[in-house]
Order: sequence, then structure tokens, then C-alpha cells
Amino acid sequence: MALGYEKKNRIAYITLNRPEAHNAVDPETVLALAEAWKDVAGDKDVRCAILTGAGDKSFCSGADLGKLIPLVTGARQPETDADRAVVGDPSVMFRAFLRGMTLDKPVVAAVNGTAIAGGMEILYSTDIRVAAEGAKFGLQEVKWSIFPMMGSSVYLPRQISFARAMEILLTGELVDAEQMLEWGFLNKVVPREKIMEEAERYATMISKNGPLAVTALKKAVLANAGLSTEAALQKEMDIALPVFMSRDAKEGPRAFKEKRDPDFQGR
Repeated sequence: MALGYEKKNRIAYITLNRPEAHNAVDPETVLALAEAWKDVAGDKDVRCAILTGAGDKSFCSGADLGKLIPLVTGARQPETDADRAVVGDPSVMFRAFLRGMTLDKPVVAAVNGTAIAGGMEILYSTDIRVAAEGAKFGLQEVKWSIFPMMGSSVYLPRQISFARAMEILLTGELVDAEQMLEWGFLNKVVPREKIMEEAERYATMISKNGPLAVTALKKAVLANAGLSTEAALQKEMDIALPVFMSRDAKEGPRAFKEKRDPDFQGR
């Protein structure tokens, strides 16, 4: 199975599961990833997702250079149902890598190993990023005359400094987790054996918070990017007011006053 997907305790676990291929994304994985994100978005019981990779060497090495890239460029003809599905709907790749997709629910990345090319690009749409010590990051597409087209020229300079982004984009060199933490791309670097524990700690905290408030905050941050301060403040008000008028907004303070855990219903 190219992708592991399970849900427990209001957390969706998405695991890239091709360790023998450094968790490279092939056509089957593209379809499974796109479907998983769709399910996360549509399941009201899911409040947070964790994205990780199988094994202890690679988080994701990006698009499979033997299966997916040749299919997209036309160098390989479709052979399987998955191949034909990707060729028939190229936008499914963007949905798989969350390129330009709006996912209101938070995603915690547990980067268990090397994250390069599309494996790094999918991280742009995650909200909290925990990496294992020794993990490497990079966009090596330029080395093979390929454009990192899952949003790197747009997202990366907005998430770290311009100069650091250009260094990564133009050289194709790998950067270690500790450096990416210093550059502000990561939240935390932990020993490899602690990676899921730390990711679950974040996801559990998020899943216990008011789901309306959580999704509204993420929605507001994404919607306000690039707006003027005046327009952004108005957009924030538009998004925030329904949360304040919700049943959960009444339940939260009541639970605090009664010294009990709140019973949030997402309404």
C-alpha cells in the first residue's frame, strides 16, 4: 500500500509508505494522497492531521523520477489505471501536494528523514513542522533541469528569508534540519525516535481546542496573506464573528468557570 491512512482520537495519520523508494510519490500515491486530503477536509470528526513517512531514512524524495515525472512529461505512456487517472486529470497532482489548495484543518508534519523536491514542497502547506535530527531538506530540481512547480517559487520566499530561499532554489544543495530550524522553516528538531511523539503532542493539543476557532484562525491567516492591513483586519472580523456567536464560544468560558474540560461540538 503506497499510502497509510488511519484516524484515531480525532487525528488523521497520513503515512507515505514506499520506504524502498525513499517514499517517492508515484501515480498510485498521488491518487491516494489526494483522496486522503479530501477525507480530512470533509470529516467533521477529524480536527488535525499528521503527515509522515515510513522508515527511518526518508520522509519523501518527491515525485518518482522513474514513474511519475516521465508520465507527466510524456516520456512514458500510461500503463496502469493509476497512470491513466493522473494523465486524465493532471490537477490531481496539485491536490496531492496541496498546491494552491485551501485546507482549513491544521497539519503537523513529522519529517522523519530526507525531504527533497516534492517532499519539501508538500511541507509548505503544513502548519507545524517537527523534524528528526539529521534530516536533510532541499530542492534539487535545478540539477536535472526541472522546475519545482509545486509552489516553491511562491511559498518558500514567503516562509523564510528571500536570500535563504534563493540559495535553496538555485543551488540545489541540501540543508540540514538544524539549519532549517534556525532559518525558521521548522518548529522543532528532535531525536529520530521522538519524532512521532512530538508530532502527536502538537496534534493532540490542537485537537482538544475549539475546532471552529482553530479552523477559523488558519483560514484567516491564509486569507489575509498579501492583503493591506485595513483589508486584512476587515477579513479577520468577517471570519472571527461567526466563531464568537457559536455554541462552542459559549461552552468554552462555561467549562473554564466550572473547572472541567470543554465539550466542543464544532457549532
